[in-house]
Amino acid sequence: MENAQPRTVLVVEDDPAIGRVLQLELEHEGYRVELATDGFTGLERALKEPDLVVLDLMLPRMDGFEVCKRIRAKSTVPIIMLTARETIADRVAGLDLGADDYLTKPFSTDELLARVRARLREREPQSNVIEFRDLVMDRDRHEVKRSGKLVSLTAKEYALLEYLLLHRNKVHTRDELFNGVWGSDFLGDSNLIDVYIRYLRGKIDDGHEDKLISTVRGVGYTIKD
Repeated sequence: MENAQPRTVLVVEDDPAIGRVLQLELEHEGYRVELATDGFTGLERALKEPDLVVLDLMLPRMDGFEVCKRIRAKSTVPIIMLTARETIADRVAGLDLGADDYLTKPFSTDELLARVRARLREREPQSNVIEFRDLVMDRDRHEVKRSGKLVSLTAKEYALLEYLLLHRNKVHTRDELFNGVWGSDFLGDSNLIDVYIRYLRGKIDDGHEDKLISTVRGVGYTIKD
């Protein structure tokens, strides 16, 4: 994965200050960034198939709705729409025209980056092998390795780790993990999650400086990129 070409993100934004901030944040995350400051130029560059488009709604020469519509007529590139408009009707209109996601200004750059990662992950070829740092989960063989060494997990430990890996970057409450792994029909206590997280950490994190499972105090657990 280290030798993979960086993903290209096209930012179509007429406000130079916002465009520059997005460029710096995305480049810091390792993306190659192209900038367009009007809708017509943004459309031309979007049709050259970047990996993702961040599209402002209020643009000169051609607004974001029209740009989105024309992109979607010829391309399936993921589109995250940005707008200062807060009405439900505007959000629905953008999504109906083919936008994959929608953020209202002002927005957190961390949230935008998380949504960029999520949209790009959806485009990745589906595989039954999940790789995260030095951990590899082979879902066909039902095997987990950390730093090349096989890790012996029980069925529930494996299921809990799989759930956390498949839903990375989201903080899960104990109830969410309990329902996602054990099922809502299972009669038990969600405090069971704490016990299984401890078991799992003992097997995949103990002895490693890089800890994979994080605790968000007062909320729950997560695995973060």
